[in-house]
Amino acid sequence: MIDIPVMRWGKPYESLEKADVSHFETGEPIARVSQANGGLLARDMRKADGARQLLREFSIDDLIQLTAKAADLFENETLPLGSGTQAPDEFVTHQSASTGLPEVMCRSNMKKNSFVLRNMREILDCLTRGLPWDILSRGYGAESRGVVVSYQAQTSVLGAVLPSNSPGVHTLWLPVIPLQFGLVLKPGSSEPWTAYRIASAFEQAGIPSEAMGLYPGGHDVGSTLLASCQRSMVFGSEKTVNQYAGDPRVQVHGPGFSKIFLGEDCVDRWEEFIELMVESVYVNGGRSCINCSSIFAPRHTHEIAQAIAEKLGPTEPLPTTDPEAGLAAFTTPGVGAAIWNMVQQDLQAEGVTHCTADYGPRLVERERYSYLRPVVAHADNSDCAIATKEFMFPFVTVVKCPQKDMIKKAGPTLVGTAITEDQAWIEQLTAATTIDRLNIGPIATNRLNWLQPHEGNLIDFLFRSRAYQVANQDMVQSLNS
Repeated sequence: MIDIPVMRWGKPYESLEKADVSHFETGEPIARVSQANGGLLARDMRKADGARQLLREFSIDDLIQLTAKAADLFENETLPLGSGTQAPDEFVTHQSASTGLPEVMCRSNMKKNSFVLRNMREILDCLTRGLPWDILSRGYGAESRGVVVSYQAQTSVLGAVLPSNSPGVHTLWLPVIPLQFGLVLKPGSSEPWTAYRIASAFEQAGIPSEAMGLYPGGHDVGSTLLASCQRSMVFGSEKTVNQYAGDPRVQVHGPGFSKIFLGEDCVDRWEEFIELMVESVYVNGGRSCINCSSIFAPRHTHEIAQAIAEKLGPTEPLPTTDPEAGLAAFTTPGVGAAIWNMVQQDLQAEGVTHCTADYGPRLVERERYSYLRPVVAHADNSDCAIATKEFMFPFVTVVKCPQKDMIKKAGPTLVGTAITEDQAWIEQLTAATTIDRLNIGPIATNRLNWLQPHEGNLIDFLFRSRAYQVANQDMVQSLNS
């Protein structure tokens, strides 16, 4: 069993209090993780400015090169981890065993993270819209057209309270180190693996370990982190989103309520898009905020729901080592049953049909864990409560709704795929402030373009664009010399 310490700006710290990370099936401990507390983190945050100062000794270009090196280390090499080491296959096995995710999903998420690390140059170029990186490093400079601009850093470090349910979300904070900001992370209680492995890869690649802090612990660590950092990310439920919605220092990543909209001009060809819909619902075990939770169409909704149910309804839980496994376990006792009770209440509402009811029980309970098999529902109208619900397993509601009402009735949508060629409607969708990421045409909701921001632009979050004037043109030219 591996002992994993708190990492206090690169220095390992073994606490008296420890928590076991255990195998979800057997209960056998895999690792013992030292636990920080809010007071320890608050003291260490006094040194946060040093992380950015240290990284500014490197150029952004240098850090990008080191990040690319870290990508190969993260994906392919045996790396130090606490009291031992961890090979790539062990990483996958450990992550699967503690989270309930099938190993095939763990490998897929590992590749997502290494892809972002490896392609950081192109990603930052797109996030900055081609802005010269020296301007970000220095805080000011002249654009190619000769105009002086200033981007003022709003923090020394980015803090992040990380989840345990989907390791793919780590891609959101990976650009922070190349942008010369330190990182303060609270790893998920059952998924410390990704944060520690990336930190180890960074260090082995030549990025100073003093630029990162990892503070596993209880809720007080999370609340202290969010209170102490001038910029931070948190991942959580709709309640978490509402709690921090008014705080400009906190970027909140909650439920996605991602959707597919079938337009009047394309809905009669719905059979062409069934595989796209199934992929959007089912990939990554339905655990991601970019999984589709609702499909809006003006007609053929019963047929669409039945066709998806035929594809997904028979799906059974498989061992996590099976390459065909598509369902993730709920590793906390009682959670699967509690979610199923909520789903059942919505399925019993007037105007709602449970289309996967004929494919056997949806709740599969084991001694220490449980599974929820895919659920496909049909809603006769968009006012049914289930029409815009989201759950952490393959779940989707096909909603009958006139095209003219879809944008209003759909509500907040992280990813919206609109299958249409109606230019007037495309313009309405483009103008809709309730849709964060818009796909026009048959693009699965889970298929992200990493050269575009996922949820908000990290540059806009970490920097403030401000006016910056100089007295004469000679000074303008000297800014970029």
